[in-house]
Amino acid sequence: PCAAMASSRKWARSPSSSARWTSSTASSKSCVVKPECLTTPRLILRQWTPQDLPEFAALNADTQVMRYFPSVLDRQASDALAAKAEALIAERGWGFWVAQDRATGHLAGMIGLHTPAAELPFSPCVEVGWRLARPYWGQGLATEGAKAALDFAWNELQLDEVVAFTAVPNKPSQAVMQRLGMQPDAQTFMHPDLPAGHALAEHGLYRIRRS
Repeated sequence: PCAAMASSRKWARSPSSSARWTSSTASSKSCVVKPECLTTPRLILRQWTPQDLPEFAALNADTQVMRYFPSVLDRQASDALAAKAEALIAERGWGFWVAQDRATGHLAGMIGLHTPAAELPFSPCVEVGWRLARPYWGQGLATEGAKAALDFAWNELQLDEVVAFTAVPNKPSQAVMQRLGMQPDAQTFMHPDLPAGHALAEHGLYRIRRS
């Protein structure tokens, strides 16, 4: 299943159903695109279903998966995160999609695009991000899925730039950003959702522009 569309004041649709910017500002309320799933050789990026929730909760309860997040998530918090992702995809046609393993049908994690709610030094922006269960680490799946999300950002959303950011100690995610061709900013920033002095507060920012 794929996301349903929602109308928006800031986007216009042509008779061919292609989406185009009518505003230069990236906003969570500024697009509408046709519902579709993204496919890669090994993944399907799609809308959420209730059947995804148990595997997503297991992922979010894994201390290794959540090592560079403030804490693991209990089932209620995990379900709330999935519900938020589902609602945003339904509203806009894009977001943090379920990353489904094409070989097994299991949830590998989530990959996609998002407009951060936090007031960041580089807002407004659209980020590319990923979170995968441990059995799917080390296989290039984050890079594979994120490349599909970036293609969507360039070709469907007509974005000029996409960012990614993570805590400074998170070298594995930074390696994915580099494999995507993203370039790091010289300056780090302190994430406003984390208290001063928190071990994960300092974040690195990466950018990539449409070629």
